[in-house]
Amino acid sequence: MQTTVHSSRFGELEVPEDAVIEFPQGLIGVGGRRFALLTREENSAFKWLQEVDEAELAVPVTDPFAFYSDYEVRISDAEAERIGISDPAAAEVLAIVRAAERLEDFCANLLAPLLISGGVGHQVINEAPEAPIRAPLLVPVAEDAA
Repeated sequence: MQTTVHSSRFGELEVPEDAVIEFPQGLIGVGGRRFALLTREENSAFKWLQEVDEAELAVPVTDPFAFYSDYEVRISDAEAERIGISDPAAAEVLAIVRAAERLEDFCANLLAPLLISGGVGHQVINEAPEAPIRAPLLVPVAEDAA
C-alpha cells in the first residue's frame, strides 16, 4: 500500500506505508506526528523526515553511528516503559541534523535522538554522559579538504 506525501522540497511522492512513522508525542520543537522517512540518494548519510500532512515540514536526519562509532543511547527504565522500547539497540536510531550555510557548522542532536521500532518513533533524552545537543558532523571532512 502507498501513501501520498506532498512536500514543498520534493513535490508529490508515493511512499510505501511502512516508510511512514508515527510519533505519538511529536518531535521536540517541531510539531507533526506522522512522518515519511525519505532517502534522496541511496548511499547518502542523510535522510529526511517529511511530515505527511504538512508539505512545509521536513527535518534532516542521519544515523549517528555513521559519524560517531562510540555513540551510545541510554534511557531510563521509566522512559523505556513509556515508549515500549526496552533496548535502544533493538530500535533504529536517528539524530536530527541542524544544517547550516557552512559544512563545518552542520551538527547532530545526540542528546535527543529518535528511536524507531515497528513504525512508531519516539524522541528521547539520552542519558549517556557524552551526548551533546550540537555535535559537529562534518568538521573532519572540512579540515581534510583544507
